[in-house]
Amino acid sequence: MNAIGIDLGGTWIKGVLMDIDTGRIIKQLHHPTLGEKDWKQAVFETVANLKNLSPGLVKAVGLSAPGLPDETNQYIAFMPGRLGGLEGFNWGDFLNDTVHIVNDAHAALLAESRFGIAKDCRNVVMLTLGTGVGGGILIDGRLYQGNFQKAGHVGHTVVDVEGDQDVTGMPGSLENAIGNATIKKRSLGRFTSTYELLEAYKEGDYFAQWIWLSSVRKLAVGISSLINCFSPDLVVLGGGITQAEDDLLLPLAEFMNLYEWRPCGQETPVKIAQFGDMAGAIGAASFAIERSIS
Repeated sequence: MNAIGIDLGGTWIKGVLMDIDTGRIIKQLHHPTLGEKDWKQAVFETVANLKNLSPGLVKAVGLSAPGLPDETNQYIAFMPGRLGGLEGFNWGDFLNDTVHIVNDAHAALLAESRFGIAKDCRNVVMLTLGTGVGGGILIDGRLYQGNFQKAGHVGHTVVDVEGDQDVTGMPGSLENAIGNATIKKRSLGRFTSTYELLEAYKEGDYFAQWIWLSSVRKLAVGISSLINCFSPDLVVLGGGITQAEDDLLLPLAEFMNLYEWRPCGQETPVKIAQFGDMAGAIGAASFAIERSIS
C-alpha cells in the first residue's frame, strides 16, 4: 500500500513515496521553499512526480506543516507570521485529491512510533528541539491532537515562572530555555547559535558550559514534568539540537537522576529520534493512511 507524504518547512519542501506496509521509502524528493506561489506549485509538482513514480495505486496523501490544523485535518487553521498564504489554504482542492493535514511535530512523532525508535510503544512523548521546541503525544497507540489540535506543544510548558514570556505568553517556557531562537539572549550576546555554543562548550569554555548546562537542566525539569503527566513508555528527542548527541544526553541523564520520579526504580528511557529531516514527510504519509482507513 503506497502513500505520499509532504513536509512543508520554511526552508525545504520534502516529499516521500512510501510502502506503508513495510515502511520502505520508494522515492524521496527535495525542493527549496521560496515565495508563496513557488512553494505551492512545488508541492503540486512534488505530489505529481511521486504519483508518476508509484509502482501501484497511491492510497493516500498527507502533508505536514507548522501550525494548527482545523478539526477535520483539511487545512492549517492557525499559523501567524510564517509561510504567508498557508492559513486556510485547502490543499485537497489545489491538488485535486483528498489530502490529510497534520502538524509537523505530530508528524515526526508518528514517523518514530510507526517505523522508528518508538515502534511498538503505546505511549510516547516526543520533543523536537530546534529553533523552538515542539512535540507530540501518543496515547494508547494513537496521536493525541486535543482541543483545537494544539496538544503536544510541550515547548510552552513552564520551567521558570520568573522568566520572560514566550510567543504564547507563557513565562520561562522550555522553548525559551533551550530553543535556538533565544540563544543570543541567553548567552548575553556572545553566541548566535546553539552550534557555536556547543563548540565553545567542548573546548572547556566555562561560560558556555554554564549556559548549556543551565539549558539542559531546564530540559530535564520539563521532561520529568511530562513524565509525571503522561507516564510514557519512552521519551523521544528530535530536531537539530539533538545533533549534540552525548553532549546533550550525558548531562541530561545526570539531571534526570535528580528530578525524575521513579517509583520502584522505574526509569523512563529518553532516546534520540531515528529519523532526521525526513520525519515530517514519513509521518505525514503514515497519518494519511490512518485517516483514510479509519
